[in-house]
Amino acid sequence: MFALLFFLLILPLNALIGVYVERKLSAFIQDRLGPLYTGRYGFLQTVADIIKLLQKEDIKPTAADKYLFKMAPSVVFMIVFACFAVFPFAPQAQGAQLNLAIFYILSILSLDVIGMMLAGWGSNNKFAMYGAMRAVSQMVSYELPLGLSLLCVVIANNSMDLQEIVHLQSLHQEPSYSGLAWAKWGGLFAWNIFQYPLLLLVFPIFLIAGLAQANRAPFDLPEAESELVAGFQTEYSGLRWAFLMLAEYGLMLLIALLAALLFLGGWASPLPNIGVVALDSWTSGTVGKISGFLWGFFWLFSKTIILILVQMWVRWTLPRLRADQLLRFCWKYLTPFGIVLVLLSALWRVFL
Repeated sequence: MFALLFFLLILPLNALIGVYVERKLSAFIQDRLGPLYTGRYGFLQTVADIIKLLQKEDIKPTAADKYLFKMAPSVVFMIVFACFAVFPFAPQAQGAQLNLAIFYILSILSLDVIGMMLAGWGSNNKFAMYGAMRAVSQMVSYELPLGLSLLCVVIANNSMDLQEIVHLQSLHQEPSYSGLAWAKWGGLFAWNIFQYPLLLLVFPIFLIAGLAQANRAPFDLPEAESELVAGFQTEYSGLRWAFLMLAEYGLMLLIALLAALLFLGGWASPLPNIGVVALDSWTSGTVGKISGFLWGFFWLFSKTIILILVQMWVRWTLPRLRADQLLRFCWKYLTPFGIVLVLLSALWRVFL
């Protein structure tokens, strides 16, 4: 319950700050200034946008299915929000402690296509419906390489528990029998991408599939403005449209958090022989417990913020793919390569 309440506050804050940062980052990449006049350096521009959205009329098309149309944004947001229930954000501090946390996240995330189909079908608009169909084909396709990349991590760590996977990357743990010897140095040497070199190849696959799941450029075909107006979001306005955007930035946070936990040590410190201080402080009274929580929170969200910035950087650097290029890239390259990496991970686990 605490984790859900925590992320219920984090998700709007992430969208509020993320929109401003993305505007400034895109302006920097394109040699522009970005928001400038609303508040100092345009910092209040996103706040002004939220006030505008709250005041806008909630338009419902006459021919739309009013129940499906109203339901879709809430369904999309709730599905994304439910995924955060199992995330650990500090040593011995997490939401629901599930041994099958990775399976839970994949299962819930796969339902996101239902909300998008409800939005497209319920709008009774051909552009919205085309956008919804693109979203479904894209997300269903890229679930496969995403699942294969997660399977590699599960094989390497012999666990689906996110907290246990992070513990295996922290200093106090000796490397497992299949990990490389330098993992005992702790810090970043114990991260999965360095402890298991194959996961260094899996990591980019996960990030690419994550971008596709979040409908972020260059995989934002479901909402390609030049072709489909705004895809399945075309008929939405005001607060309902805001919920859809909140879900998109929530998916960015979800992918970045998951990548930090599975590949980059999670809440563990990247500094060798340092992270154990935060971990052991849980047994040294209230002050040490608070210190351990704050350090774990700091390291996890520092890595997460860096990965979110990488997603923004990719969006404003690479051109959008065509629909056929997007699907070809998934089925002809990412998926076969992911299958090979799963087989290699299993052989690594068995023979090394």
